[in-house]
Formats: sequence, structure tokens, C-alpha cells
Amino acid sequence: MASFIIEGGHRLNGTIVPQGAKNEVLQIICATLLTPEKVTVENVPDILDVNNLISLLIRMGVSVSQTGEGRFTFQADNINMNYLESDEFLKSCSSLRGSVMLMGPLLARFGKTLIAKPGGDKIGRRRLDTHFSGLQKLGAKFEQNEGRQTYSLTAKRLKGCSMLLDEASVTGTANIIMAAVLAEGKTTIYNAACEPYLQQLCKMLNRMGAKISGIASNLITIEGVEALGGCNHRVLPDMIEVGSFIGMAAMTKSEITIKDVSFENLGIIPESFKRLGIYFEQKGDDIYIPSQDSYQIESFIDGSIMTISDAPWPGLTPDLLSVMLVTAVQAKGSVLIHQKMFESRLFFVDKLIDMGAQIILCDPHRAVVIGHNQQFKLRARTMSSPDIRAGIALLIAAMSAEGTSRIDNIEQIDRGYQNLEQRLCNIGAKITRS
Repeated sequence: MASFIIEGGHRLNGTIVPQGAKNEVLQIICATLLTPEKVTVENVPDILDVNNLISLLIRMGVSVSQTGEGRFTFQADNINMNYLESDEFLKSCSSLRGSVMLMGPLLARFGKTLIAKPGGDKIGRRRLDTHFSGLQKLGAKFEQNEGRQTYSLTAKRLKGCSMLLDEASVTGTANIIMAAVLAEGKTTIYNAACEPYLQQLCKMLNRMGAKISGIASNLITIEGVEALGGCNHRVLPDMIEVGSFIGMAAMTKSEITIKDVSFENLGIIPESFKRLGIYFEQKGDDIYIPSQDSYQIESFIDGSIMTISDAPWPGLTPDLLSVMLVTAVQAKGSVLIHQKMFESRLFFVDKLIDMGAQIILCDPHRAVVIGHNQQFKLRARTMSSPDIRAGIALLIAAMSAEGTSRIDNIEQIDRGYQNLEQRLCNIGAKITRS
């Protein structure tokens, strides 16, 4: 188990470029299974979850070649269907959350899929009902094997239909869209997720020959086609990493520029950090954050305490609430962080409290942060990363703390952040890997 050793108290200065978006590229890589032709994907981040998914596709029979930094070609023209029923395949699926998005493409193109209960972050229940319900409405037969902990779906030919999703699940919407593009007839999906990464998936599928309309709305219409072809696709910058760098700059009183952020696709994220009092400037497609000795949390117009909560897009992504919570620790004022989606994601705050943060954990979904206004430094501690987003929040806390901290289990951070310690050290951080 690897660790980060972080010498706190160092200000950052310079330019940093966000990696390709993890949440987009996992969908995009799965979508390459929809065609036997070559698909080229650019700006692929070198992170654990993505690398594990690529390795899984190679074992499935997909021809994968890296043709440049972050540039890969995929050709799924010789899939080993026997491997998809092996214990090795199922074990790989069980340790990789992104594997759930293999279901839609495999079902649509090959008429069957078998998948194990997927793993990933330990942040609470992450049900798959929306995936299975949508695929069943397209005509798939669903079976669950409790003993083997597997799910299977079969269909001779999927048929389009109208459906109303019970929740705006991003991965659920992606799975259903990828299945529906090869279904017979017309499919309409209401209450569909509409995150920029899902928009990217739809645009890529259309370049492959799909007929998807309503992109960026919660009502998606798909006219099924017989087959899809190859295409080129470039992955967006990772909005979660952009937000992480904004919070990091504020907590360490640093002056940094975040390059090429695709500002138009950040949605409410910049405004949410402004609510914490963080000043920044948009310069073209870059974000410039000057050094700030203090930042003050806004109140609502009636004077009540600011509440920051997650919501389906265009609301605030839940993946940034851990970062916003830790950033508020050194703000002036108080804020209620309301994590609605996952009931275990705030449990890492006990580690921040141990460092000296003033946080009241109200229940599994809500925490009140009373900011120090940079009057007290956090204390260095030895900690362990429970998930990707809590891991980056703990790293931000350690970078602002007095003394040397240690974060164990950083494989969790590696799942979502590419070569993070080196990129941060290049702009002034003191982080080593052990």
C-alpha cells in the first residue's frame, strides 16, 4: 500500500493543466465495443481506473494501441465471448465500477452480457436498478445469480420504447443510450442525465452513425440504426480536477493558473466556489486564481447560513462536495454541506476534525463547517484515503497544515488523479510517494 508524505505550509505558484475527464473516458472506452471499426480517443488520462478498464478490454479481445501521449485506438472486431463468462472476467468487473457500462454495448451488439456486482468507492449504496430497468424496457431478459453474485441480460434484438427513468443516473443513462443506438425503432428517455460527459458520449455516438437528438436536455430521443462505424473523439478536461485545484489554491494561499479548463462545460462549479469567497478570473479558457489571505463565505439574502448541496446536472456534482467541505475549513464564516446522494461520503470528516477543523457532522448526509479564517493552521496527521474524492480533500488539508502528514492507501487517489504528486511538486508542493 503506497503513501504520500506531505510537508505542509508551502504555497503553490505556476500553471497546471487538468487531465482528461475520468467520468467521461470510462463511458467512451465502453462505447468502442459498439463497432468493429477503429475508434481513436485522445486526452485519455493515465489513471488506475482507466488503465484497468483498458486492460480488461484487451483481455476481452479488443485491439488497443497507444499512438501518442493520451491517444489510443480501439478496435473491437474479435471479441472473445467465452472470456466474458469466465471467473477472471467477473473478478475484474467486481473490482472496477466502470465495468457496469459494458452492459449496454455488449447487449446491443452481441445480444448478451454477464457482469459481476461492480466495485469502486466505499461511499454508500450505488444501486443498479435504473440500468437493469431501462435495458429490460428495451426487451432484455434479466437474471440474477445470488450464489455467483452476477447479473445477466439477454436479447435477440432490442426494441425501442418510451421510458421514464426513476432517477437521473449518469451511468444508467449512458448504458441505456449505448444499448438503444442499435435497437430497432425509436427510443425516448425522459429524466435522462445530461452532464457534459454524457453529452460528449452522445456526440461521439452520432459521429459513429447513431441518431441521437435532445443532447444536453433530460429528454433524449434515439432512432436505432443497424450498425455503427469508427470515429475520432477528444475527452474533455476533468471538471473535478479543476475544482480540486481551485480549492487547493485557496487553502494554501497560492497563485496558480489552471489551463484549458473548457469553462463552458464547468456549469455551476465556478459559481459554487465563489460562494465560499474564492476570487478568480476567467482568462480565455483558463482560470487564474490570485493568492488570497482570506476568503469569506457568502450568506443567503435573508442572512441564513449558506448551504451547498449536490444535485443532478446542471446542479453541483457530488464529486466536488468533499473538496468544497475542506476548502471551507479555512474560510471566514460557516456553511452547511449537504451530500444528498451518498450516505457514507462525509465520514472522512473525523480525520479533518482530528487535524483541528471545526466541523459538526449532523448525520451521514450533512456537515456544518465553521471556518478558521486562516487564523489557525491544521495539524499534520497520519491518515488513510477511503475513496478518491475524500483522498484529494485530505491531501488539500495536509498541504495547508503545519508539519508533515502521511496519507496511506493512495491507490484510491491514483484511481482518479494522474501523476498528481509530480504535477503539484512542479508548482511548489512538497509531496513524496513512499
